Amino acid sequence: MTDPHFFGYGSLVNAATHDYPDAVPARLRGWRRVWRNTTLRDVAFLSVVSDGCSEIDGLVARVPGADWQALDAREWGYQRHDVSTLVDPRLPVEVYAVPEENWNPNTARPKLLLRYIDVVVQGFLRVFGEAGVARFFETTAGWEALVLDDRAVPRYPRHQPLSAAETALVDGWLSRVGAEKVVSD
Repeated sequence: MTDPHFFGYGSLVNAATHDYPDAVPARLRGWRRVWRNTTLRDVAFLSVVSDGCSEIDGLVARVPGADWQALDAREWGYQRHDVSTLVDPRLPVEVYAVPEENWNPNTARPKLLLRYIDVVVQGFLRVFGEAGVARFFETTAGWEALVLDDRAVPRYPRHQPLSAAETALVDGWLSRVGAEKVVSD
């Protein structure tokens, strides 16, 4: 029996944040990334929504022995969806998305953690290069957000050190997409 796989499209692209084996670059067709306000916490989740016209980059990795417990705990607030035929029909692949019942449409501007964005961009840079970073920003909706600058005191538990060049890359892209950076509260 083949182990199940997950499709990571955010922080799971950064292999420094997990130890799932055999992670390989992949594309997910029919879904797009979006920053999603929820009723679960004060900062937005990076999620995916079904969109037949979209395609996003990410990583596919095995979940040895179908032991989803640790990954489900890490990805609390999300539900898994079978996307096998949209990634690789030879593999069982699931993606995490925030369920609609947890969306909070009444909040005007999402709040994003800068250290989370740092981790995601670092992962995309390492796997897909600068072109992949560009695709990440271009294929993610919700950049009208407030970006909480938590670099001095990270709120994101899996934050990673960034080089000066990586920091400049993140800041440059946030400026290009019009995200407003504010001091973390």
